[in-house]
Amino acid sequence: MKLNEKFTGGLYGLLIGDALGVPYEFHPANSIPSYQEIEMIPPDNFSRSHPTVAPGTYSDDGAQALCLLDSLITCQKFNLQDFSEKLSNWYQNGYWAVDHIVFDVGLQTSEALHAYKNGLSPEQCGLLRPNGKGNGALMRVLPLALWHNGSDKDLILDAHSQCQITHGHLCNQVCCALYCLTARFLLKGEPFHFSLSYALHSLQKIYKQMPAHQQELEWSIRPDQPWIGTGTGYVVDSLRSAFMILKQTSCYEEAVKYAILLGNDTDTTACITGGLAGILYGYSNIPKRWIATLKGKSEIEHLLYQ
Repeated sequence: MKLNEKFTGGLYGLLIGDALGVPYEFHPANSIPSYQEIEMIPPDNFSRSHPTVAPGTYSDDGAQALCLLDSLITCQKFNLQDFSEKLSNWYQNGYWAVDHIVFDVGLQTSEALHAYKNGLSPEQCGLLRPNGKGNGALMRVLPLALWHNGSDKDLILDAHSQCQITHGHLCNQVCCALYCLTARFLLKGEPFHFSLSYALHSLQKIYKQMPAHQQELEWSIRPDQPWIGTGTGYVVDSLRSAFMILKQTSCYEEAVKYAILLGNDTDTTACITGGLAGILYGYSNIPKRWIATLKGKSEIEHLLYQ
């Protein structure tokens, strides 16, 4: 599979997973429609979340990921200040949001970006909630792995850094680092189980020089235990949910639908899962009906081919 097929698959996989999950957000697993009924437009008898949002609209997850990719292309490296500016522009003006409408923002992200607008440094903004472990940094980080050509350590440090503006806790940093390394090995053409194993090996080797991060990996992420998740907004559960699903599924559609069947934070679970599934199975494996429904494609294509 050509690298471009995987790169495009990763970005579209993230955005389509997000958009597919938007109508089902906040619903418990027992109220989600059946596997066959999960589509961009839910069944008529389903009380969808965000009823005024058009089908195919990605949420804050996708918009923030596009802000990150835009910043990487603009700066040709990760630049926390530029990324923070773009996130602030999204929050204030709908930059990279479909039709410039921001309709779904996490509390921790909202507080951090409000503080940033009022002059607090990015490094401080993400620690306003010192124990904040929401999935708001994990959901957007994939473009870093898609774009990055540096060493594994460089990628890990940038994954840590992009958390700082909204989700500075070490737990968020470690989740983002492991996710990015897993994506890196998927981009090399490795199967998922090998990609995750290689990512863990590389991360543990580098974290020997970073004991606080090593402790967070072992105590919070618990890589020695089975990958089981329930689709909540807790960053560790989000990561575990995505890994659990990718171990059990065999195509893009199956992966994102299983993410939504978990209920709870459906758009973000499907976004996080869908980005990796898009790399693993490629752009051509994403259902054409979902690509056709996705909003904002012309702007996304322009960004992709700059």
